[in-house]
Amino acid sequence: MTNKIIKLFNIEYPIIQGGMIWCSEWQLVAAVSNAGGLGLLGSGSMKPEVLRQQIRKTKKATNKTFGVNIPLLYPHTEETIKIIIDEKVPVVFTSAGNPKTYTKFFHDNGVKVAHVIANSKFVSKCEQAGVDAIVAEGFEAGGHNGREETSSMVLIQAVRQITNLPIIAAGGISNGQAMLASFILGADAVQMGSRFVASTESSAHINFKNEVLKANEGSTKLTLKQLTPVRLIKNSFFNEVEEAQLNGVNKEDLQNLLGKGRAKSGMYNGDINDGELEIGQVSSLIKNIISAEEIIKNTINEYNIALQRVKKEFSGF
Repeated sequence: MTNKIIKLFNIEYPIIQGGMIWCSEWQLVAAVSNAGGLGLLGSGSMKPEVLRQQIRKTKKATNKTFGVNIPLLYPHTEETIKIIIDEKVPVVFTSAGNPKTYTKFFHDNGVKVAHVIANSKFVSKCEQAGVDAIVAEGFEAGGHNGREETSSMVLIQAVRQITNLPIIAAGGISNGQAMLASFILGADAVQMGSRFVASTESSAHINFKNEVLKANEGSTKLTLKQLTPVRLIKNSFFNEVEEAQLNGVNKEDLQNLLGKGRAKSGMYNGDINDGELEIGQVSSLIKNIISAEEIIKNTINEYNIALQRVKKEFSGF
């Protein structure tokens, strides 16, 4: 198997692990990269010096390509970027900001850049910025998301129609069947977040992992559109937020309700009632906690089986 993304990142399989806050520390990143995918550190939940330590630990655990996911909205973004350059990380995935701000600087320092979008109208900004790849993330995805609620099936096609850049499909993908479907729609690779949350190497708390396994098709919902849209598992905290929004809470009071550390409390410390539990719709399909290597092997095997089935049953009409 080879394609644009495999060549771009020098990896074995077109599978990228989402750089999720509180879930994507060095153990998971190294395991994914060692298994042939692209592991990403989730810098959104790391102070700059913690990120530096995580990068160095990852380097000791793998000699394969890995990267860092950077939400550009955080106040310490420039310090984070300096550490990435200093530590010679070869790949970054940027999100929640203008790709033009830092892409040239990354390129000047030998770093490849993929940028996350949730709406095809941002494709032109990515092209103008000169990014190496686009992550088309549908609203099925966990964590922060697009206000338009465009599904992956629509978004991948919309982005492919207007760009020749490599596309990484994200949102609603946890197996080989979804990877094949993404490729048929025009993607060159897939990014899986929720599936890797429920891995043995994920830094997510076991309580959170178990909640992922319990999830059904109605267990998550996109909320907090007044601030930044985010998909959460429905729990006591979620219900409190929903009630406040129904009662017309303003942005300031909603921010106070959220407080600080809700995501860490839920995903990292395991408070499944009052913590923020970010996960995708595809959690309803995840039924076990297995290693990152098993996830990648299973995905490739499922992809090949699905491909052969399609070739056999749908060769033409």
